[in-house]
This record gives sequence, C-alpha cells and structure tokens, in this order.
Amino acid sequence: METLTPRQLGFAMPAEWAPHAATWTAWPYDDEKWLGYLEPVRQEFATFVNTLARFEPVHLVVNDEESEQDAKNRLSGPIQFHRIPHDDLWLRDSGAMFVTRSQTSPELAAINWEFNGWGGKYPATQDNQMPRHMARILGVKLFEAGIVMEGGSLEVNGAGVGLTTRQCLLAPERNPGLDEEALEGYLREYLGIDHLIWLGEGLEGDHTDGHIDTLTRFTAPRTIVTSVCSDPDDPNHRPLQENLEILQSLGGFRIVKLPLPQNPIWLNDQTRLPLTYANFYIANGAVLVPLYGDPHDAQALEILRPLFPEREVIGLKSRYLMTGGGSFHCVTQQQPKGQMWKG
Repeated sequence: METLTPRQLGFAMPAEWAPHAATWTAWPYDDEKWLGYLEPVRQEFATFVNTLARFEPVHLVVNDEESEQDAKNRLSGPIQFHRIPHDDLWLRDSGAMFVTRSQTSPELAAINWEFNGWGGKYPATQDNQMPRHMARILGVKLFEAGIVMEGGSLEVNGAGVGLTTRQCLLAPERNPGLDEEALEGYLREYLGIDHLIWLGEGLEGDHTDGHIDTLTRFTAPRTIVTSVCSDPDDPNHRPLQENLEILQSLGGFRIVKLPLPQNPIWLNDQTRLPLTYANFYIANGAVLVPLYGDPHDAQALEILRPLFPEREVIGLKSRYLMTGGGSFHCVTQQQPKGQMWKG
C-alpha cells in the first residue's frame, strides 16, 4: 500500500509566527564541547529560556542527572523536562519539524529528516534519534522523509514559499545524487513548499555550510529581512550582496537590510564565529534577538521592532552561546498549536 505524503494528506509547515503550543530546546552540557565556556553559556541560556517561558511553555531536553538538576536550579516557569541522551543542543537541526493542517481546528504531525552532523562534521548518532523521542513523548504521527535535511537550512512563510542556500542543500556530504529539482520535490511533499527561493553562500566560519537562519528570514508572508555587510574588505560582503540582489530581483517582496555585527569575534584565533542578528526566534508575543555587546546591537533591534508590531522584541546576550556556532534560532524548534494527529 502506497504511503501518502504530508502534502497529500493536507499538511504543511506553518510560519514561525503562527501560534505555538510550546518550544523545544535542550540544555547545554559537557564543558569540553563548549571549550571551557560551559558556565557562561549556561548563564546566557538560562536567561534565554526564562525569558521564553514568560511567553509560552518549554519542552527542555536534558542529557543526564547533572544537566537536569543544573537546569532546574536556574529555570522557572512552564517547563517540562525530558531526559534524552543527545550529542548537542541544536534542536533546530536535529529535532522533529512540525506540520499542521486546517486553520480553524489544526491537527499536528511531525517530520523526521535524517541528521548527519552537518555533513559528517560532528557526531550525530544520538541526535539523529531526537525526532523519534519527540514524537513518542507527544504521541503524534511521525513521517519518515528519508533524506538529510536540517531545520536551520530552511525558512518558510506559511504561504507556500521557502528560502534556502545552494551552499548547504547541495553540499555533497548531505544528499549526494539529489539535485535541486529532487530536493524541491521532497520539500513540497513533506513541508508544503511550492516555491523555493535559492540563495548562494552563507557566513564565513559557519560550520553548517550557510544555513539560511543565519542570513535571511521571513518576518511576514511578503517581508524578508536579510543580512548585509557594508565593509567591502570583509569576506562576508560579496556573498551577502549577491543574496540581496537575488532577493531584490524577485518582485512582490519587501526586502529589509539587517547589518551584521560590526566587530568579528574569533574562536582560538583561527575560526571566525558567524555572528548574526538574523538568528532571532519568533515566539508567542515576543521575538528574542541575539546580542553580542557590539556597536550594531541597538541598530539591529531598531530595524526589527517595526517588523513585529504585535510582539515584544527583546535583545539577549549570546556572546558565549555563539562559541558553539549558533544562537537562539539554532537551539529552538517550535511546536505549533494543534491536536495530535496519530495517523
């Protein structure tokens, strides 16, 4: 018997600003993984989760007893703890992605993509099981897509349009043998993306190979905010300018420029961290924006606030969290409101 795809059953991925039932995230652990920065990372992360929990419930994945106790000591609010062994906290990429059907009384289902540690760069055996754990906890149908895909590589407007980068989706370490047309087919059938906008390359030092959520985001169905770099000598200048030109050529969208932080930060004097304000997370009633103690912090908030008139735009420190290569959007996965569909 042929298995119907989510699209054939009427499911599609809603935009991030659609109402959430909760947000999934995971507590940082292992000082070695965080290069000795675990304590300041946890301090920043606690502020982030406590702020998020003011606006919506949180499902927090913890790796072990120490992680759970540490998190409980620092956190308050509507937080459910789930003891699940995992490799790292980037649930945007390793966790299940959610799709819904019907606007009036939505039903919820989950998608399981394969996760291979951003093209085999990092261990991912445990993280690859995360969608199954999430679906089991929620008691929801889990669709098996069967190809590698990371949530941070995709951005949707909830009206059939998606954004991604060629650098990431076409990286040979992810889905060798699948071209643009084949990938578009999977995204159409599993997430309901009818039109995929392909940008080029991402930020210097980004181990995800150019995830869209560090670059370019929808803030409304026809509004796109995209990162730019004004310094022509900065290696990020040309790729971001090329992405901007692609977006401006589309027509029908309002394109808003968002500067990168002014001052680069380097890890071990070798790797430039992919600092960006575009890695904000849209929650119920709030937008949580990473800040770095940079001269451009205030300007970024000024640009983003008018784009979310019905939400409180809040800047929070992400200087140490960013040493792991990502920020607030990378560590979260929204669970849209909806009744659990069991298939």
